[in-house]
Amino acid sequence: MEAFLVSTGIVALAEMGDKTQLLALILAARFKKPWPIVAGILVATLVNHALAGAAGAWVTTLIGPQMLRWILGASFLTMAAWMLVPDKIEAEEDEKPPRYGVFFTTVLVFFLAEMGDKTQIATVMLAARYDAIVSVVAGTTLGMMLANAPAVWLGERVTRLVPLRAVHIISALIFAGLGLAALLIKV
Repeated sequence: MEAFLVSTGIVALAEMGDKTQLLALILAARFKKPWPIVAGILVATLVNHALAGAAGAWVTTLIGPQMLRWILGASFLTMAAWMLVPDKIEAEEDEKPPRYGVFFTTVLVFFLAEMGDKTQIATVMLAARYDAIVSVVAGTTLGMMLANAPAVWLGERVTRLVPLRAVHIISALIFAGLGLAALLIKV
């Protein structure tokens, strides 16, 4: 349960103001079809985070526990610093309907946007940290949906209600705490 709850919280916070949340806002504004957009985000996130979780679990088979502890600690501290750098995304001006429909367009662009993103890297690290890949992937996926579904449904009103700088600072502090814990607490 800890892996699920930590994964949910970290990714929900990390996603605030992230490029994929901005992408969700753009898709919602452009297509005005929230159901296929939210469904596309869910499918893309499940596939992407399942692959990231598998990579994190695989890493634990290659690296000894002491080295993994140092790598995870440094990675979490790096993520803390990265959280303080807000993401930006360029909106397309093209108003044509998507070639493969709103759902498949969302799946494709969200999957690609998530590659190498903070939340994907966090999923790899969390899967390496916890021996519970299903809980981590379920938690990170729920965290993505908690951050992105409201962005689709409520649009820009959500970003006006939540001070993104404060969310980024809180996320950075959580990542820093996890990094320090990994470095200082022996398993």
